[in-house]
Amino acid sequence: MAEHWHRRVLEHRSALFAGLTTVCISIGGLAEIIPMFTVGVGHDEVLPEPYTALEVAGRDIYVREGCYTCHSQMVRPFRDETLRYGEWSHAVEYSWDRPFQLGSRRIGPDLHRVGGKYPDAWHYEHMKDPRSTSPGSVMPAYAWLLEWKVDPDDVHASMVALSRVGTPYTDEDLGNVAGSMQTQGQGIVDRMKVAGIEASWDDEIVAMTAYLQRLGTDRPKGPMAKGGAE
Repeated sequence: MAEHWHRRVLEHRSALFAGLTTVCISIGGLAEIIPMFTVGVGHDEVLPEPYTALEVAGRDIYVREGCYTCHSQMVRPFRDETLRYGEWSHAVEYSWDRPFQLGSRRIGPDLHRVGGKYPDAWHYEHMKDPRSTSPGSVMPAYAWLLEWKVDPDDVHASMVALSRVGTPYTDEDLGNVAGSMQTQGQGIVDRMKVAGIEASWDDEIVAMTAYLQRLGTDRPKGPMAKGGAE
């Protein structure tokens, strides 16, 4: 039986085969990478506001605790997902997510539309004891978030880093990190107090709550958004 041309021409020439493979992979990669840098925001879309200082603190905690390993932040445009989680996710909503928290599996529910779904006190109790709010949950408790404090200097450093890669923070934003955190955090504390919960504006649980309550509140407006909600 004659040797197949593929084996004779390519497989016996490892250098040529490796080179052609690299070319093919590069073409596929460029097809995905180039649009990321060339496609702008649609005429009917508006970029969301950057995360506030307290939300940046909460997001840093979210990343630190590896929440993305059990929770995704991407509602796909399938009926079963939109019925459960809400409107499908739009690219513009991830404008200031560095790095993205899309996740790769859902041991717990998707969180991209969790903002405003529950009161602030619910998040406090959920982190303290997940089974108290979600019977049968396999999520571990994150009780240390109720005790550990957020350092405004760390948040300032995060915001400076984010500004260097394109997040449009102003000098005023960067110069008033602690004040901004205290103002927003105190609002969350006051709402928790109504539910009988005592907390401080610089508790990590308050920052985490601020971040979770932000998720899903940056839906784009216009024909594209309307089409996704149908």
